[in-house]
Amino acid sequence: MASEILWLLLLIPATSFLLLFFIKHHKRSLPPGPKKLPLIGNLHQLDGSCLPHLSLERLSNQYGPLMFLQLGSIPTLVISSADVARDIFKSHDVIFSGRPDLFAANRFNYGCKNISFAPYGDYWREVRKIAILELLSSKRVQTFQAVRSEEVDSMLKFIAQSSGPINLSKLTVLLTNNIVCRVTFGKRLDDGGDSGTSRFEKLMREIQAILGSPNVADFFPWMEWFNKFNGRDKSLEKYFRELDKLLDEEIQEHDQKRPEPEHEDLVDVLVRLQKDSSQPIALTNDHIKAVLNDMFFAGTDTSSATLAWTMTELVRNPSAMKRAQNEVRAVVKGKEKVEEDDLSKLMYLKLVLKEALRLHPPAPLLVPRETTQDCTVGGYTIPSKTRVIINAKAIATDPKHWEDPHEFRPERFLNSSIEFKGQHFELIPFGVGRRGCPGINFAIQLVELALANLLYRFNWKLPAGMRSEDLDMEEAFGLTIHKKTHLCLVATAPASL
Repeated sequence: MASEILWLLLLIPATSFLLLFFIKHHKRSLPPGPKKLPLIGNLHQLDGSCLPHLSLERLSNQYGPLMFLQLGSIPTLVISSADVARDIFKSHDVIFSGRPDLFAANRFNYGCKNISFAPYGDYWREVRKIAILELLSSKRVQTFQAVRSEEVDSMLKFIAQSSGPINLSKLTVLLTNNIVCRVTFGKRLDDGGDSGTSRFEKLMREIQAILGSPNVADFFPWMEWFNKFNGRDKSLEKYFRELDKLLDEEIQEHDQKRPEPEHEDLVDVLVRLQKDSSQPIALTNDHIKAVLNDMFFAGTDTSSATLAWTMTELVRNPSAMKRAQNEVRAVVKGKEKVEEDDLSKLMYLKLVLKEALRLHPPAPLLVPRETTQDCTVGGYTIPSKTRVIINAKAIATDPKHWEDPHEFRPERFLNSSIEFKGQHFELIPFGVGRRGCPGINFAIQLVELALANLLYRFNWKLPAGMRSEDLDMEEAFGLTIHKKTHLCLVATAPASL
C-alpha cells in the first residue's frame, strides 16, 4: 500500500508536467493570432468603427494570412490569401465544407434545411443536386429569358420617362426582386405599397438586416437565452411568421397547378419533386420553403449590389465607361436593346464586371464554414468545429497577386486567365469548392443583361455640380455590402439611338 502511494505521489507531478507540456505544445501548433482575454477571447480586437472584413484584414496584415482568433467561445480561422485558400481547398475541401449553426439563419431556414446552411452530408448533397439539375441548370435559366427581358424593358422605360437623377440603387433592387419573384412564384409580389415598395420587398429588407447583424448567440451559444431579453427573439419571430405564411400560401396555390415543364416556376418544380416518390429525399413544405429562401437571400441583394457598384465604378472611370459603351453599341447597332444572344460578344463588358466583382464582392467574407474534423494546414493544427472565415475582399486586393489592387482597371484581365467561378483562388466572389454558390449562372446572366442595356440605351453622368471624386464609396454593413449612400445618376439618350 505504501509503495502504491509513493508511486502515486511520483506520478501526479509527472502527469501534470506532461499535461502542461501538451497544452503548451497544442497552443503553439495553432496558427498565429493575437492574445485573447478570458471569456470574450479576441472580440475586443475587432474594430467596431469599420466593417468586419476591413477589421479582419488589418489583423491579418499583422498576424498573417492564416490567422486564429477566439471570438467569444468560438474558435475561428481567418483565411486572407489566395495561396492559403489554394492549399486548404485543394487538400481539405471536405473537412472545410461544414457550416456553423447560426441563430437567425437556423430559424429562417427551418433548422438549416436550405442549401447554404445545411450541414455537410447526404441531405445537403441531395438538395444541392436539386438546385443544380432542376432549379438553376443552364436549361432552366434559359426558360426564364422572357422574364429577364420583360423586366429589363420595364426598367429602361422607367428611366426613359423619368426626369432628373435616377436612383439606380433602388431601381436595381426593384429589377432583381421582380425577376426573382417571377422566376420563383410566376408573378410579381406587388401589393401596391408606398413609393412602389411591395410588402414582400420590405419584408426581405427586414430579414436581411436581421441575418446580417451580429447575434450574441453566434459567439456565445450558451447565451442564446439573452435574445429573449434584448428583443431579438421577438423581432425574428415576427418576420419569420410573416414570411412563413406567405410561402405557405404560395405552395398551396401551386399545389393545384400542373404546368408543362417549360412553363414551370421554381415553386412548381419543387412541388412536383415533392410528389415524386422516386426522389432520394422526401421533401416537406419546410424543405421547400428553406430552399426558396436561398433563392431570395442569395439572388436579389447580391445582384442589385453588383449592378450598383459596377455603375459607380464606371462613372468614376469615364474611359472605361466610354470603352464599354462603344463596344456594346457597335455589337448591338441597329437594335432597340441588347438581347441575351449578344452577351457572348461583349468581351470588355465581361472584364468590367469581373473587375467590379474583384473590388466589390457582394459578400466580402463569404458564407462562414466550419471544420468537420481535426486537420493540419501549413504545419498548424486546425481543430474540429472551428469556424472558418474566408476574406474574399482581402484576397482580391492582395498586392502579392494584383498590381495597384485598389484601382478599377478592367484591362488587367485582358491577358489573364483568371475567372470568378471558383477555380482561381485569387478571385472567389461566389465562393470556392463544394460550397461554392450554385446560382452563379443565374446571377451573371441577369447582371450582364441589365448592365449591357443600361450602357447601350443611355449616357450617364453625375448630377449637376457633382464630381466623380465627390462620390461616396463607403460600404454599408449588412448581409450584402451595398453602397452606404444611393447611387443617383442623370440618364440621357445618345443621339445615335
